[in-house]
Amino acid sequence: MKGKILFIAGLGIGYVLGTRAGRERYEQLKTQVARLWNDPRVQKQVDAVEGYVKDKAPDVAEFVADGAKKVVRQVSNRSGSTRGSAAMRGTGGTRSTSSKPRSSES
Repeated sequence: MKGKILFIAGLGIGYVLGTRAGRERYEQLKTQVARLWNDPRVQKQVDAVEGYVKDKAPDVAEFVADGAKKVVRQVSNRSGSTRGSAAMRGTGGTRSTSSKPRSSES
């Protein structure tokens, strides 16, 4: 259902933006859209969707917050391990000033 609504909205917007029919056709479309939007059947569905969204909003907010915390933990762990491994190698972030290429012997 959501996909159909988005598709129809996209078609309407694309037509309005792409048309060269002029102001008169734009006004006709605008009147038709207003009539459709104010139709009691459409408003009934809008109210149903608003109720559904209000019921699900706390769950979505919790899901997003948990996901964000997980990402922060992963990023923190990666950056902490990167700094630790550089210190263990003894490089300290310095670069070699020698112009000779290094050999690939290990």
